Amino acid sequence: MDTQILSESVEQTIALGKRFGKRLRGGETVAVCGQLGSGKTHFIKGVAAGICGEEVENQAHSPTFMLVNEYRGRLDVYHIDAYRLESWRQLESIGFDDYFYPESVVVIEWADKVTEALERMDCISIRIFHESENSRRITMRNLPNYLIE
Repeated sequence: MDTQILSESVEQTIALGKRFGKRLRGGETVAVCGQLGSGKTHFIKGVAAGICGEEVENQAHSPTFMLVNEYRGRLDVYHIDAYRLESWRQLESIGFDDYFYPESVVVIEWADKVTEALERMDCISIRIFHESENSRRITMRNLPNYLIE
C-alpha cells in the first residue's frame, strides 16, 4: 500500500522528513528517488534531523562529491548520493555493506541509479514528484507498520 502526501513547501518537506526520521528504529534502508530539484535532499535533511537532532538539519547536505555523509545521534545515519555513480558496483568500493547494522539508517539519494544493489534489500521507497513550482507529491512505499500514520 502506498502512502501519498502533498507538500506545499520546502519547510513542509523537511518537517515530513523529521516526523519520518523520529519514527525510524534502526536497520532501515530508505531509497529516495525523484527528479532534479524535487526536494530529495530537503526530505533527507529532515530525516537526519529527526534522528540526530535539529542541529543536523543545517549541516546536512547532498554528498554528491563525497558520496557519503555520516551523522551521529540516536542512530547512525548514512546519506549516500548515487547521482554520480556509473555503476552500482561502485558502491562496493566505498564499503557499502559496512553501513548496514541494527543501529544505522542508510538513506540513498538517487536510489534509482543503483537498483541492482538494492534488489536484495527490503527498502522503504520514497518517490518525490513535482506537482507545481512549490508543491511536491511524496509517495512512500513498503513502510513498516510502525511508520504508517
